[in-house]
Formats: sequence, structure tokens, C-alpha cells
Amino acid sequence: MPDHPDRYRFYGDLAPWWPLISPPDDYKEEAAWTVTVLQRAAIPVKEVLELGSGGGHNAVHLKAHFTMTLADLSPEMLGLSRALNPECDHILGDMRDLRLGRDFDAVFIHDAIDYMITEGDLRRTLDTAFAHCRPGGIAVLMPDDTAEMFEPSTEHGGEDGPDGRGIRYLAWSWDPDPEDTWIATDYAFILRDAEGGTQLAHETHRTGLFEAKRWIALMVEAGFRAEAIVEETDDDRTPRLIFLGHRAL
Repeated sequence: MPDHPDRYRFYGDLAPWWPLISPPDDYKEEAAWTVTVLQRAAIPVKEVLELGSGGGHNAVHLKAHFTMTLADLSPEMLGLSRALNPECDHILGDMRDLRLGRDFDAVFIHDAIDYMITEGDLRRTLDTAFAHCRPGGIAVLMPDDTAEMFEPSTEHGGEDGPDGRGIRYLAWSWDPDPEDTWIATDYAFILRDAEGGTQLAHETHRTGLFEAKRWIALMVEAGFRAEAIVEETDDDRTPRLIFLGHRAL
């Protein structure tokens, strides 16, 4: 089982299917709320660095409000994002050790933060966020799960594309060992090409699972004043805890 997304097919040879797995329009409502959260910084937010930006499906909505710089460790996902967001700067890099030599009004990490499965990797990522957050700025972190709220679950989805391709998937999340800091999600995909041929793909992803108090403690260690807020959503699911890091003026 791979232990980091640079070795997952999801973000490699299967990346061209991403717009059908998780379409950009699905991010519209959440992105609108994210704009209001990013604006909680003590300074006006104009420049935002998104770490783990993936295929750019958040940025396609956020770029109407901010100048976005997008960083990801998958060349394939960055390629999708460049086509969708050609006006944004794109950078190949790992959120654990990226250093751009400049700072931003805000640093945003969506669910890509989930791939930090140890406290050490999470802390390194928080150090990256702090290093790129200017005084008065904010870091907004949106993990899918915290230890207190996690429940095993399944979901399914997929879309048909205008080019004749289609995909359907099943995702099953569970916790093999409640004593460690990660959970597993098994993905099963049925991929249909434009000629009607089909293939199957499966892989298991590890994602981090930490208690909210550890999130807060690690953010404070990185230099932030930290807080947790409850997500506002109309989706039929339990709202997530969102973590905000404020850098002092």
C-alpha cells in the first residue's frame, strides 16, 4: 500500500479521469464559504497559496476573489489545473518541504492535508504554511475527518463526459487500527472509454486521522494562534471541523 499520493494512480495515470470523478461544479458551494473563511485574516486577503491544489477544482472558483498560486506534487494534476486555470501560477512541490521564498495573505489546504498520516509530516506541512503566511495572514486547513468524528463510510459517484468517456466509483473508508493516526479508503473504479471499452482499477489510500486537540497543538507549535470552527454546508453529511491558523501582526 503506498504511503503518499505521489505513488497513487489516482493522481498519476488515472488523473485524466479526475474531472469525471469530482467535477469542478461540485466545489462551488463549499468554495463560496471558503472565501468568507479566508477573509477572516487580520489583513485584507488578496494573494492565496493553495497547497495540494490537485486538479484546480477549488481554484476555479476562488480565483474570482483572489490571486491564486497553486502547488501540488503531481505533474498530471497540475496539467489538468493549468488547462482549467491558465491565469494562475502553478508550482510542482511537496507541501511538507516547499519553500518559495515569498509570503502570502493566506495559505489554503483542502483535503490534500489528509495525506499527512504522521504527526511529523503534519507538523512539516504546518511549518510550510507558516513560512508562507505573512504577518496578519491566515492558514485555512480542511481535513475530511478528525478522530472524534470519524465513522466508517461508503460513497459512490462518477460522471459521463462529453467525449463519450464515463466513470463510476465506490469508496469505502475504514480504520484498520484505532491506535494509530491513519485510516484506509479502498477505491474501486469502472472506467469506460469513448469506444465503449471498460476496465477496472482498485487502490487503497492511507489518510491521516488526528484528534482536534492535536491539530490545535501542532498549529500552535508551528507559530499560529489556532482555532477550530464547524463547517457550514447544505450537503447531507456531518459538517467537518475546519482549522484556522492566525499569524500575529
